[in-house]
Amino acid sequence: MSELTKVWVAYVTETEQFVLSVAFQENMTVADAIELSGIRKLSSLPEPLICGIFGVKVKDLDVLVHAGDRVEIYRPLTINPKDIRRNRARNNPVGRYCRGNRFKQLKQ
Repeated sequence: MSELTKVWVAYVTETEQFVLSVAFQENMTVADAIELSGIRKLSSLPEPLICGIFGVKVKDLDVLVHAGDRVEIYRPLTINPKDIRRNRARNNPVGRYCRGNRFKQLKQ
């Protein structure tokens, strides 16, 4: 099976990554690709499913996929990205007399 006759289904949990390939069929939808991949048996998926194709969110699961597409299943965020940056800045302060985070990494 060549790369152009496949559709990939991707899902990431906090501990695992899944990228499963499915044989492309004519008139295949996002929901069909997810069911054919068997990802529901490997991991518990969030409900309702929020999906995208190559990072572009789709409105419903009836959107047709093309050969070579990557269907991504999104999960809710566990922490706000702004809080992650605040915590990183608090742990690695940059001030007038400090050369910053990169200097500490190079020095070790």
